[in-house]
Amino acid sequence: MNLFRVRGIQLAVHFSFFLLLAFVAQEGWADGGWAGLFWNVATLLAFFTCVVLHEFGHSFTAIRFGVGVRRILLMPIGGMAEFDSIPRQPSRELLITLAGPAVNFAIAAVLWVGVGVPAGWPRGDVEFPATAAGFGQLLLHWNLLMGVFNLVPVFPMDGGRIFRALLATRLRYLRATFVAATVGKVLAVLAALTALFFYHAVLTAVLFAFIFVAGEMEYRAVQRREDEDAQWRAMLARLYPVAPPEEEPPVLTR
Repeated sequence: MNLFRVRGIQLAVHFSFFLLLAFVAQEGWADGGWAGLFWNVATLLAFFTCVVLHEFGHSFTAIRFGVGVRRILLMPIGGMAEFDSIPRQPSRELLITLAGPAVNFAIAAVLWVGVGVPAGWPRGDVEFPATAAGFGQLLLHWNLLMGVFNLVPVFPMDGGRIFRALLATRLRYLRATFVAATVGKVLAVLAALTALFFYHAVLTAVLFAFIFVAGEMEYRAVQRREDEDAQWRAMLARLYPVAPPEEEPPVLTR
């Protein structure tokens, strides 16, 4: 479902997001009636508002470098900005990637100044009271987690893209993508197994399974583009052959 546009970027919501919203509302109702329902729905919407701001951080930086952004799609596992292309220049990809977590850390810093942190945070289980201050502290906690989580080097998450950009300063772009995707897949499998068998976090395991597939798909897309570019260069070379240089330069006379 398309919501609205910001600087030409369409914000859209996948239908499965409403299933998550209904589940969270039902859990809140079971725990605390109408108050629990409103609290759960408000916190979920606030969390995904921060997700949208994270994606706008990526998108606005990309636009600054001339990259088109078609839309931002919200799903139960997070958000995804759809770019027309990814800059091959490592410095540009690095800045575009860092802009997302930077937004989360900026939000957390503002909330830290405004509402502070709860007692005992970040050690142990912290209770966030159903107050305005507790709501702000919960958002602070989530934004820090979101910023740090996205820096994990699991391609194509932000940390994996940062890893790819750093590799691309030394390696060919396709090779850098292959290395980043391979490392990301190994880490994604380990994270999914840890989440499933040690923490029984099924949704987190599904998230890393999705990241595993997405990393492989993006590597294949880069490989396909490299093959197409090589075919075009070969075709142009056949159509417009370059004459070999002469052994001796011609002598210019008046």
